[in-house]
Amino acid sequence: MVLFFAIPHIRIGGKPAFLMSFPKREFNLMGWTFLPTDTLLFMLFLFSSIIGIFLLTALFGRAWCGWACPQTVYLEFLFRPIERLLEGGYAGSRKLDREKAFWGPRRVLKYVIYALLSLFLAHTFLAYFVGTEQLAVWVTQSPWDQPTGFVVMAITTIAIWYNFTYFREQTCLIACPYGRWQSVLLDKQSIIVAYDYLRGEPRGKGTEPRPDTMGDCIDCKACVTTCPTGIDIRNGLQMECVHCTQCIDACDTIMDKVGKPRGLIRYSSQEALAGKARKLLRPRTVLYPLAFTLALSTMLVLLFNKETADVTVLRGLGAPFSEEADGTIANQVRIKIANRGGADARYTITLDGALGGRVISPENPLIVSEGTTRETSIFVLLPREGFANGERAVTITVSDGARFTTTVPWRLQGPSDGNGDTRTSTPATTPDEAP
Repeated sequence: MVLFFAIPHIRIGGKPAFLMSFPKREFNLMGWTFLPTDTLLFMLFLFSSIIGIFLLTALFGRAWCGWACPQTVYLEFLFRPIERLLEGGYAGSRKLDREKAFWGPRRVLKYVIYALLSLFLAHTFLAYFVGTEQLAVWVTQSPWDQPTGFVVMAITTIAIWYNFTYFREQTCLIACPYGRWQSVLLDKQSIIVAYDYLRGEPRGKGTEPRPDTMGDCIDCKACVTTCPTGIDIRNGLQMECVHCTQCIDACDTIMDKVGKPRGLIRYSSQEALAGKARKLLRPRTVLYPLAFTLALSTMLVLLFNKETADVTVLRGLGAPFSEEADGTIANQVRIKIANRGGADARYTITLDGALGGRVISPENPLIVSEGTTRETSIFVLLPREGFANGERAVTITVSDGARFTTTVPWRLQGPSDGNGDTRTSTPATTPDEAP
């Protein structure tokens, strides 16, 4: 919870540790800025995350659900403790329900505290998408000045309040697909929360001395009562189990009272419960790490070698070239520059291979602010005699004079012969975009 609250305020290299800005169309993560054109990096990041989840599940079952999922963490360590304090735990809450005291003082106070917490969580959630600076401005303004942000915050607040007040575990059972994945992600060697049926069966009630043929389970149903999703762990692995281990704690308490060893319900695997040796090397525990390492290493190599700017060269709008009154051939070349660096930059554009002609640059160097994209045009005027088969090869160089320099081969268009014929041949590069 502390990490969730702190991340929007953490700065790395002057940038938020995490910010997904839809208006600016950029994603900041741990000091790096990603733009919509970083599709390969985004794909590798998602692939690495998914494979990592597969590997974690194959080894340790639903450890994410029980120990790291915000739904579980906030419910068990924030909202439910408040409910126990105000209503007296499970028994107290059921008593209020039986008495139909839905608007009693204690329950109303719980609703108010939940609403305040939900409001704070909604603002924190919004900071991940607009940034803490912008959020501070919005908070001090009227909702009418920022209707979109206010509506998003209001809907998020209501959703959080309803989720932790009423919906609760139904989020895990109905809305979250992860529980349904475990049928294919787990195998019989995966660690799960399991009931030791060899030791516990056959069950028998009572704490008095029992025959040796009876198991350790006294059928007290403490594991069922304490389970937030209402399942009986003694029936084996089930989709509804979120690995919160409350059944383990409840059963260990009962075992202490009846003088039996702990661990009737414990972390184990289906093979271990059957008395078989555990195998760490299995097809999925070998293939998953290999795929994860390959995807993650590829992403890191691309990330650390990522340029501080993206340059896109496009042909001019309209005709591919024009002939001036003095007989020179004019080409318009459009250049887009996306600044990915951590500061504003001045990009100088030079053209090699245009000897004997003129280059007109309306704005050179081109100033591009951090995280933005700007476009400019250069106009190249060359004698018609320099065009062979309707083309002339040149090289466009864009440099900020410090960390970034790139060259783009380009072919200017012109007449296909020296007699004034303005027909052009098929360009060597596509008319849309250069590499």
